[in-house]
Amino acid sequence: MLRMLRLPLLLVALAALSACGFHLRRSAALPDSMKQVHLTVSGGGKLERSLSRALELAGSTVLDHGGTGIAELKVPTAAFSTQTLTVGGSARVTEYSVRYHVDFSLSDGQGNVVIPQRGIDMSRDFSYDALNTIGTAAQTEQLQNSLVDDMVQSILFRLEAAAKHPEVIQPAATPAPKAD
Repeated sequence: MLRMLRLPLLLVALAALSACGFHLRRSAALPDSMKQVHLTVSGGGKLERSLSRALELAGSTVLDHGGTGIAELKVPTAAFSTQTLTVGGSARVTEYSVRYHVDFSLSDGQGNVVIPQRGIDMSRDFSYDALNTIGTAAQTEQLQNSLVDDMVQSILFRLEAAAKHPEVIQPAATPAPKAD
């Protein structure tokens, strides 16, 4: 009896998943100029590893050096910071925000700017327990890892948008000259 119910239950589950809008995430469709790319990330670390892996999954070959015919994806800024959100009784911090700021730019293999330097800011908030500082360090580390993963996806979405709509990408706004 259980065997006969297994297939209908599986079909109902699949139908429910497709009806709710769930779709597996596919690899990003990168610009044609990114078949070979040199990645430079300030400070390296998890962002560099995750971004390199994501680029390779999307069909790019990540090279250790730049040159003619090799796109340049530069990440000159990748910095975490924390900010106090709320302070409770006895002037104790009760809530923090972990912020992540990344700047990146993309040039094609001929040195033409595909995406001028852009900044992306992300943040996660968390409650702070003064009695559990070990848990707070682990929680902060987990939030940072989550932010790195989300940042990689955000960069890939922007690279994909540049491939689909190259005419939309405009140079970063230049500040107006100061009047004397």
